[in-house]
Amino acid sequence: TNTQRSFLSWPFPRTSALLLSLPDPSERAGKGDGYCSRILRAQSNRKEGNSEFRLRVEGDPESYQPGSTYRVTLIASSPSYFRGFTLIALKEGAEGDREEDYTGNFQIIDEEETQFMTNCPPAVTESTPRRRTSIQVFWTAPPSGSGCVSIKASIVQKRIINFQDEGSLTKRMCEKDATDKPLLSCCACGTAKYRVTFYGNWSEKSHPKDYPRRANHWSAIIGASHSEKYVLWEYGGFASDGIKQIAELGSPVKMEEEIRQKGDDVLTVIKMKAQWPAWQPLNTSFSLSLSGGPPPSAEFSVDQSRHLMSFLTMLGPSPDWNVGLSAEDLCTKECGWVQRVVQDLIPWDAGTDSGVTYESPNKPIVTQDKIRPLTSLDHPQSPFYDPEGGAITPVARVIVERIARKGEQCNIVPDNVDDIVADIAQEEKEEDDTPETCIYSNWSPWSACSSATCEKGKRMRQRMLKAQLDLSVPCPHTQDFEPCMGPGCSDEDASTCMLSEWISWSPCSLTCGMGTRSRERYVKQFPDDGSVCTQPTEDTENCVVNEECSPSSCLVTEWGEWDVCSATCGLGMKRRERMVKMPPADGSICGAEVLEVVKCMMPECHTIPCMLTPWSDWSDCSVTCGKGSRTRQRMLKSSVELGECTEDLEQVEKCMLPECPIDCVMSDWTEWSECNKSCGKGHTIRTRMVKLEPQFGGDPCAETIQRKKCKIRKCNRGQELQLSLFLFLSLGCKMRPWSSWTECTKLCGGGIQERLMTVKQRFKTAQLSSCKDRKEIRACNVHPC
Repeated sequence: TNTQRSFLSWPFPRTSALLLSLPDPSERAGKGDGYCSRILRAQSNRKEGNSEFRLRVEGDPESYQPGSTYRVTLIASSPSYFRGFTLIALKEGAEGDREEDYTGNFQIIDEEETQFMTNCPPAVTESTPRRRTSIQVFWTAPPSGSGCVSIKASIVQKRIINFQDEGSLTKRMCEKDATDKPLLSCCACGTAKYRVTFYGNWSEKSHPKDYPRRANHWSAIIGASHSEKYVLWEYGGFASDGIKQIAELGSPVKMEEEIRQKGDDVLTVIKMKAQWPAWQPLNTSFSLSLSGGPPPSAEFSVDQSRHLMSFLTMLGPSPDWNVGLSAEDLCTKECGWVQRVVQDLIPWDAGTDSGVTYESPNKPIVTQDKIRPLTSLDHPQSPFYDPEGGAITPVARVIVERIARKGEQCNIVPDNVDDIVADIAQEEKEEDDTPETCIYSNWSPWSACSSATCEKGKRMRQRMLKAQLDLSVPCPHTQDFEPCMGPGCSDEDASTCMLSEWISWSPCSLTCGMGTRSRERYVKQFPDDGSVCTQPTEDTENCVVNEECSPSSCLVTEWGEWDVCSATCGLGMKRRERMVKMPPADGSICGAEVLEVVKCMMPECHTIPCMLTPWSDWSDCSVTCGKGSRTRQRMLKSSVELGECTEDLEQVEKCMLPECPIDCVMSDWTEWSECNKSCGKGHTIRTRMVKLEPQFGGDPCAETIQRKKCKIRKCNRGQELQLSLFLFLSLGCKMRPWSSWTECTKLCGGGIQERLMTVKQRFKTAQLSSCKDRKEIRACNVHPC
């Protein structure tokens, strides 16, 4: 039968421990219920502390992404080997007695090496027993909410079974929780400004295999600060057209288009220059001396709705390999902003090209693969290949540092003293007599003038008191007023000639050296008196595409268009870029500037600060125990005609009361055991387990073991002699003595021990139904855990 073939292929030696795993004949006809658990018990005599064998999950993850697929490898260190093996994946705390104890799904890679076990479908074993040093299978993680998982391996080497609950043959992983994912509802207030700096550490010294000496580089870096609704890239997702263009060609143009199309989901577009050559030492001062400039960096902002940051850059040359951060959350659980992030980066595959080396020819994939990390076991020709497995040496490091916070910060406790000082240093220095013990936010922009005519009115601005370090020293006012007149009343507004914005510059007249370019604008409205506009509508300037025109010079493209001004009103910054078309033929570093940043002035900001009442007291927590929420409100005091107020009038925050009581949870009772006496008065027992200990004052656990009296028949004098005679004459059996008691099935909380009396000799008069093995059971380790 299939069941019998499964036992023949099972590689464990026929020891007394293994005999416990053999099912009774009556059980063989069934589905094999409980067989998996008997496999676990069969391996109780394990060899601990063995480091010759190792179970490895691709990428060495500490946690798993629900639904993601991982490569699982079982490796024997030379000169060791194994003949058989078993792989299982159990839910944390599960015993393996039930089908629902197993989680995730294994997938066979090589049917000649591996197969599913007939009587234990969730387990994977060898197809044929032979000497081997490694096997590989795929494992797909369970859906969200499955908790922690232990992938366990057993191996058979000669006549020794190794099964380690802790160590190199067990890999424990937990589902990525809220700490691993972006906070979908950021509770921080105001905005924060960050600087991201990229350090390339991909060099011939750190990654010597097949390192490309001539053309190694990092492409221009592209990214954004964005909301959780927008995903630039993520492991397990598919590459967009923009990602494909970066991954294969190193061009950020399409990716930038995709980012800018996301509108309000993006706060800042992050762009950094390309690096030729790739290696940028992590020591910044040393990097300056070798590369001719600082490592690429950029500044960006985040706010409550757009608190995630992502970026990517191509590792060149490569088929479609990149590095970057995906949805890095800069909002903290304490309603503040992260101070510093340092992340070492390994390369990942965009899934658009099937090449396996740095300079593989272009091999597009017909059916696009998912984005995944590269591993050291992908392909023997890969520059990152390592037959022993293990993590890939990082190729880059990114550092994200907070450089300023703006607006009222709502986290009650500041991060630390250094953070306060850093934030104060970024604030505008006002010429006033404010005591040093009073710490304010920046002044808001001036409101619109209260007068719409040329009569005098007032405008106001306000600031918030962030901290009062000395309560004995009063802090000055938080509102400021000054006289003003309505728009169009000053001499500067006398002209009624209105012009459009400048149209973009024409291409440079020369492709190398100094040429000229021009731009135009047009009149949108002429003066009412019929006069002409005196402002120029044409502009010309010199332009230099490539400073030197010698064969050894660096060729660059023309400057791209200026970015949109970073501010929608008031003073901001704008930037433009160009790319290196061809590095110098002599291998020297390109000295041409590829980035320009200038100031830009938008119309004056006329925002109207809201006049609000103080916040009310917080309401009671919404729950009586555990996690809940509470609210507070404030009201609008300023008149409606001054403009619309967009400030929040209600705030919600989390609250935590003492944990809710958790009652003890126990398993069902086992069946009553056989009577422990063959005659006379005895007892029988049943047990149950504590599945969940009581917590936080919950109901305590009840008894875990019960016994009751049993009486089979009255014992006569000379019972032992009569029993032997009865066994010999009536049963026709000669029995072996009782075996030793087995080890207790539990260390505490009530377990069971067994012993056997087996048939030594059956006589012709014996009946099969009466001459059979006997078993006794007793309780052990009944003390609570």
